Amino acid sequence: MCQHKVLKYLKVRSLQKGMGVMAGYLFVHFIGEQENGEQIYFAVSEDGMHWQDLNGGQPVLVSDIGESGVRDPFIVRDEKKHKFYLIATDLRIGSGKGWTWAVTEASRDLIVWESEDMVNWSEPRSCHVGVDGAGCVWAPEAIYDTETESFFVFWASMVKLDGDKEPKQRIYAAYTKDFVEFTEPFIYEEADCHVIDMNIVYSNGWYYRFVKDETNKNIRTDRVAKLGRGIKPEPIHSEVLSQLFGVEGPETYQLPDGRWCLIVDQFATGKGYLPLICNDLSTGNFQIAEEGSYDLGKLKKRHGGILQITEEELTRLKQNF
Repeated sequence: MCQHKVLKYLKVRSLQKGMGVMAGYLFVHFIGEQENGEQIYFAVSEDGMHWQDLNGGQPVLVSDIGESGVRDPFIVRDEKKHKFYLIATDLRIGSGKGWTWAVTEASRDLIVWESEDMVNWSEPRSCHVGVDGAGCVWAPEAIYDTETESFFVFWASMVKLDGDKEPKQRIYAAYTKDFVEFTEPFIYEEADCHVIDMNIVYSNGWYYRFVKDETNKNIRTDRVAKLGRGIKPEPIHSEVLSQLFGVEGPETYQLPDGRWCLIVDQFATGKGYLPLICNDLSTGNFQIAEEGSYDLGKLKKRHGGILQITEEELTRLKQNF
């Protein structure tokens, strides 16, 4: 798509949302288990494929509550309140407590920041959302539900239910309007084996879901017409995703030319994120981006979230960080 068509496409989409012209993306993420690695880092991009690390490669937000570290951050825009909420897993593997502890005894809380401009942020706060007996609350994400006029928040928790031989990771969900008070959590997604790291995006009347299936350590995808419990998903077969093993942390966003980019964290090989491109999410026809067509920046980015931002917001982030 030529440049003027790309700009026209972005402007039309942006005016429909009433937020001004979308001009780029903000990537919030952590970088690993090294010192200060499990905190919040920012990167920005104009095309969604080439990223610039902000703040001199240092964390922008630091959690000094709970486990004094955060992983798997995600950022959402509240259009009505003109706010941004950044949520993350309260976890610091670098503390040396180990993965067994992380799965069975880690925090049941979310760490939450909020801001009106993505530059000046509140102090972090801890919000309890875990169900009784949950071993952890991992990789929280959220999407606005227009039917309930609230945010649909979802995460993975290790829980042993009646009939379970062993505890199992399931996706739980709750609703919130302010990321302070949450409804009672409920099971949103489960499988024969563990499932973690769900990402949901909306496109053409459908909510497309991407989740890590621990059976094969790969990403599977489906779609639902509505959010909430009891909605039967429509599976979508993706040959590429079915053969891509050792990945997690799926994040999906639309590129300026209308195509979709799915990035997956190559945790098994330690290579960081890998982008995959698809013209239409309903087809599941993803193709791995050609080497040289993307640049993730100097920092190795681990499981994070991506938000589309306006030109004013992009400029402000660059100027302040």
